[in-house]
Amino acid sequence: MINITLPDNSVKQFEKGVSALDIARSISEGLFRNVLAAKVNNEVWDATRPINTDSRVKLLTWNDEEAKAVMWHSSAHLMAEAIEAFYPGTKFGIGPNIENGFYYDIDIGDKTISDNDFKKIEDKILQLAREKQKYIRKNVSKAEAIKYFTEKSDEYKLELIGEMDDSDITFYESGNFIDLCRGPHLPDTSPIKAVKLLSVAGAYWRGDEKRKQLTRIYGISFPKQKELTQYLQLLEEAKKRDHRKIGKELELFTFSQRVGLGLPLWLPNGAELKDRLINFMKKVLKKRGYDMVSSMHIGNVNLYKLSGHYGKYGEDSFQPFSSPVEGEEFMLKPMNCPHHCEIYNFKPHSYKELPIRMAEFGTVYRYEQSGELHGLTRVRGFTQDDAHIFCSHEQVKDEFKAIIDLVQYVYKALGFKESFTQISLRDVQNKDKYIGSDENWEKAEKAIVEAVNEKGLKSEIEYGEAAFYGPKLDFMVKDALGRKWQLGTIQVDYNLPERFDLTYTGNDNQKHRPVMLHRAILGSTERFIAVLIEHTAGKFPLWLTPSQVIILPISEKYHNYAKKVLNLLNNYEIRSLIDERNEKTGKKIRDAEMQKIPYMLIVGEKEENENTISVRKQGKGDLGIFKIVDFANLINDEINEIIN
Repeated sequence: MINITLPDNSVKQFEKGVSALDIARSISEGLFRNVLAAKVNNEVWDATRPINTDSRVKLLTWNDEEAKAVMWHSSAHLMAEAIEAFYPGTKFGIGPNIENGFYYDIDIGDKTISDNDFKKIEDKILQLAREKQKYIRKNVSKAEAIKYFTEKSDEYKLELIGEMDDSDITFYESGNFIDLCRGPHLPDTSPIKAVKLLSVAGAYWRGDEKRKQLTRIYGISFPKQKELTQYLQLLEEAKKRDHRKIGKELELFTFSQRVGLGLPLWLPNGAELKDRLINFMKKVLKKRGYDMVSSMHIGNVNLYKLSGHYGKYGEDSFQPFSSPVEGEEFMLKPMNCPHHCEIYNFKPHSYKELPIRMAEFGTVYRYEQSGELHGLTRVRGFTQDDAHIFCSHEQVKDEFKAIIDLVQYVYKALGFKESFTQISLRDVQNKDKYIGSDENWEKAEKAIVEAVNEKGLKSEIEYGEAAFYGPKLDFMVKDALGRKWQLGTIQVDYNLPERFDLTYTGNDNQKHRPVMLHRAILGSTERFIAVLIEHTAGKFPLWLTPSQVIILPISEKYHNYAKKVLNLLNNYEIRSLIDERNEKTGKKIRDAEMQKIPYMLIVGEKEENENTISVRKQGKGDLGIFKIVDFANLINDEINEIIN
């Protein structure tokens, strides 16, 4: 018999070899019908896979993100089987689940697939799904795997097998399709009730532009047709809010092939918006005891080797480059934290100085694969709103709670009404992924859990999701379309202070090691602005928007009065511009609405004679006649209400 611990910490005994489906059936038939996969000791498994040792088990249904991932990965296999039925001899690259749905990279030789072919493939997928094909996991030797894919003439799978250990190779079989795959998968295909192929694109094999370009087909599936219909409606709305489309319309940012993929160029409107966001954050941080620091865009490669970042992320960074000095190598900065450790080490510190809070809007660089780049949400160079707090162990919890308050304040000021948190702890079954002692990890994890509980936050605990140097609390927001975005993070780190030999003198006159808290609120400023654009559909909070007011003279005769109004508004620090085009007022109003300018001030003979303005609000229409000082107070009151 083995002991199975469930999420409520209840323990049940089962015979060795029990599956998650068996456990679900022992609880209820309804649960049994809805289980798609299971989390066994923090690892997602097939619901049919035998469990042979005492384990902690969480049964996963469609409501769990991990179950959605399993269903979408299983759907990728089903799509591959359907494609193989129509296009015999197809060779398959990789077919993973992604954030929303799945894709498969395929080589169909001299044939082509377009969206005109989607309907027949979708119909075939659903036909196969109704057959309730089982997903069968099979461990195979390297020799067996090579033999199978050699006979199939699939060089892509053979390349992957060549990089794998003999003991680490599994096949999954469903119907007539067999794939090299780690899984996990659904018990069978029957939960896949609705499917939609979304797009087709080219993708270089393994993201290498020197390799062959394959055909990448994207899709998504659901257990109910109603959910697919809702998703497609959401997708249409998301297209209207796409930050790349709105960013172009509002002239915020652009990209250039000559400059390089994934390296955004900020246009005047966007540069002002980004600076305004950063300046807002700087003011907020100053009030909370942070000091701004600054570091360069490059660093000696040994700095990142010492911190451990090079060993963990070196392959995903821009590679080291040599200086004229023999043996000296530098890197584009992938992280700010090692630089901040060296700033801390500039001089000795006393316990009386702690906590030391240093912040930087520092540009960092990560080499994202070209196929993964996406507007501002996935770039190769971005500005991180980084901060690091150096404090004593006794101060950790209070500092952690203060950061939680700060994060919640900023998100509300930026118009995000709903936020969620996730506590990410290490995987105790696989400690090799992490640096540092068990004692330090236990202290750090305890501090996070206690701080979250004391702030009254509802937070899920995810094992195995910690950073390599410490546990963390991640913040997610829900946008206007109900989509979740992971933005901020707080990480407790006992390890970098050890590596960089950071110390302070305690009240006992002895040297002590500080604790380092890593903290980001916006995360990548570029990505945050993309999220904000899509959340607001380009209608930014009044304090942030590039142009708050546009003045619309009804004819050239009133341009001078419009300039007088502009100057007065500038005195109140209200960002304004004048539309001096020789167009009818109605067209000017429509264009201002399209530009998402919050307020329109119409001026003509009556307004000039009475020293007033006629005010319209974007999306709400006419607000009436105002004295300029009263309108300025209206604007400032609205801004103060948002920020305070």
